[in-house]
Amino acid sequence: MESTHVAALQAKHHGLEQRLRDEMNRPAPDNVAIQAIKKQKLQIKQEIAAN
Repeated sequence: MESTHVAALQAKHHGLEQRLRDEMNRPAPDNVAIQAIKKQKLQIKQEIAAN
């Protein structure tokens, strides 16, 4: 069960990475959105490391 949870977190982290890349490649990136995505990624990374 733990590995399923970790796999789900990794998938979510990957999705956030894609959103971050998409946002940064826009002609006028939204810095607030970028910071929010980075914060979510960090929280997920910490949760993965805790498991």
